[in-house]
Amino acid sequence: SFRPYDAVVAEVMAFFGDRLAVWLKDRGRRHDLVSAVFALGDDDLVRVVARVAALEAFLKTDDGVNLLAGYRRAVNILKAEEKKGPLPVGQAIRMAASPTQEIELIAAVEALQSGLDAALVAEDFGAAMSGLARLRGPVDAFFDKVLVNSDVSEERANRLRLLAQVRDAMGQVADFAQVTG
Repeated sequence: SFRPYDAVVAEVMAFFGDRLAVWLKDRGRRHDLVSAVFALGDDDLVRVVARVAALEAFLKTDDGVNLLAGYRRAVNILKAEEKKGPLPVGQAIRMAASPTQEIELIAAVEALQSGLDAALVAEDFGAAMSGLARLRGPVDAFFDKVLVNSDVSEERANRLRLLAQVRDAMGQVADFAQVTG
């Protein structure tokens, strides 16, 4: 009898992923970046290599390092809030009481999305990383000046939605949770 097709495909892709990670590591690439890209489920090895190269170049910049730190902070907040109950869903909105930094981050995420989609469709991963780099300033300013866990439930929910949007936008490029460095 034959094993299920999906199980065989998953095993073969895992094998190729492991082989590709070793091959790239032998050429100086980081295995965690390969894992972060493979986590997207892409089975095109050429595209994976291109994404890894773009991700590695991005993470060598100050914008990449600092945005990764902002990503981790956002994800940690979201995980902590998830333990309390379901996270709010939907798009963040500009509220009358929103501080400038929150409004600027909302605008940056909105501006990023169309360019990010186009860059990914065109397989221009350098442009995708450049788009993410433009989030760095607004993310830093947001965390410096805005209290996510506001006492006002509408503000808190809106800010959690905004952090989820940042996480999800970055997740289109790679699974940054798997980046160790």
